[in-house]
Amino acid sequence: MQGKHIVAFGGARPVSTGMHPLYSYVLSLAGKDRPKVCCIPTATGDAPAGLVRFYTNFPSSACEPSHLALFGRTVRDIREYLLSQDVVFVPGGNTANLLAVWRVHGVDVALRDAWEAGVVLCGGSAGSLCWFECGTTDSFDLNELKPLHDGLGFLSGSHCPHYDGEAQRRPLYHGLISEGFPAGYAIDDDAAIHFEGTELSEVVSARAAATAYRVELSGGQVVETPLDARSLY
Repeated sequence: MQGKHIVAFGGARPVSTGMHPLYSYVLSLAGKDRPKVCCIPTATGDAPAGLVRFYTNFPSSACEPSHLALFGRTVRDIREYLLSQDVVFVPGGNTANLLAVWRVHGVDVALRDAWEAGVVLCGGSAGSLCWFECGTTDSFDLNELKPLHDGLGFLSGSHCPHYDGEAQRRPLYHGLISEGFPAGYAIDDDAAIHFEGTELSEVVSARAAATAYRVELSGGQVVETPLDARSLY
């Protein structure tokens, strides 16, 4: 598929059999039988358990999986490597650490080049928040959600993942919006928003009642508007 694409998941809960529908969806956007999929597991410090999960979730029968390690870096030319991919998948973890490490290694610049060249960028939690300007995160305290202000900004505005999965998410996001945080999108676990360029193309859902929301300030009140989601299940 030509053009620029970002697919932001609220989160992807484990499935009992087969590939998660959201993962199948992003592979379909590549328009190839076995697209090349690169995982960038920086948010977990390149943890081995996370890599095992990636290679399980994206089996070689469906794609050509690989990963970009930055804590034990082996790829010399990151830009060239990412431009050779069809899909870049970013798992969850610590968004603040991810952004800092990416900027040290120039991954932020390389990802923008890949996006503009048509590589599909996707991920959930940290892997969805990173593409926006700002959002809600547990990067600074696992017991308390706080705002993050320095996302990559490929997509304008704010983002809140795990909207129906963590009790703190909705009240914090509404509070931030009421205090002047940029309007944005909240996404439930097992739902995703597909952006073509910087415009919303569609919302997809892999679970009943899972969807996304536009959250903004209107007339001094926070307004949360559910978005229609196409079912993938």
